[in-house]
Amino acid sequence: MSTNASDPLAALGALPGVADAVDSVRKAVDRVYGHRVMRRRSNEVASEAALRGARASAALSGADWALEEVRRRSDFGGEDEARTVGAALRLTAESGQLLSIWRQSPLRVLARLHLVAAGGAAPDDTVGRPRLADEKVDESLIEAPLPDADEVAGRLEGLSGLIIAGSSAPALVMASVVHGELLALRPFSSANGLVARAAERIVLVGSGLDPKSICPAEVGHAELGRAAYVTALDGYLSGTPEGMAAWIAHCGRAVELGVRESTAVCEALQRGAA
Repeated sequence: MSTNASDPLAALGALPGVADAVDSVRKAVDRVYGHRVMRRRSNEVASEAALRGARASAALSGADWALEEVRRRSDFGGEDEARTVGAALRLTAESGQLLSIWRQSPLRVLARLHLVAAGGAAPDDTVGRPRLADEKVDESLIEAPLPDADEVAGRLEGLSGLIIAGSSAPALVMASVVHGELLALRPFSSANGLVARAAERIVLVGSGLDPKSICPAEVGHAELGRAAYVTALDGYLSGTPEGMAAWIAHCGRAVELGVRESTAVCEALQRGAA
C-alpha cells in the first residue's frame, strides 16, 4: 500500500481524490453532530442509526428486509434471511462493547464478532477463528479468488500490527482498509461481510470521527447497491493507487449517505414524527 514502513497507511490519504473524500466526510459528520436535536436526543438518534445500519448490512448479505419488519420482529431463528438479520442486529449491539479492546487486540475482537454473528448456526469448531486449509467459505456476494489459510493468517497479523501501532492516516482511510482487507480475506467460514462492516463501524466510532455512532456507513453501502460495492472492492483488490482511492472514496460516500439518513431522523424527531 505504501513504502512508508513506520506508517504504511499514511500515503493512502494523499492519493488523488482521497483527501477530498476525507474532507467531505468530516464536514458531513460535523453538520449532523451540530443538529439541534443532537443536544438532547442523541441516544435516540444513535439507537435508530444502529437499527438502520444493521438492516442495511443484512441487505448487503442477502436479507433485504423492510425497516419496519426488522423493527417488528423478535424471532430471528429459522430461515437463512432471518438468521442474517439477527446476526446483523447482534453485531451492531456488540460492536459498541468492543471499542476499548480493538486498539489492543483487534484479532480478539474479530473472533468475538464472528462468534456473535454465527450465533450457533455454524459448527462449533469453525466459529470465532480464522478458517483452516480446505475449509469452505459461505460468502456469495464476493466472488474474488479466496486467499489460502496461510495467506489469511499472515495478512491478519499484518492488519493487527497496523491497528495496534496506530496511524496518522484519517479515520476514513483506516476504516476503509480494515473493511476492504476483511472482505478480501474472508477469514471466517461465514458472515465475513457482516463482520467486515461491523469492524468498519468500530474504526469510525473508536477513531473519534463518529463517537456517538450516529453515521451508519452500512446504510450508504446498501443504498449505493451491491454491484457498486463489489466494483469498488475490485479496486481495493487490485492494490493499485487508483483502485485503492476508488474504494476509499466509495466508503466515504457510504458514510455521507449514512449521515444523510441520520439527519433525516433528526428532522423527524424535531417534527415529533419519528
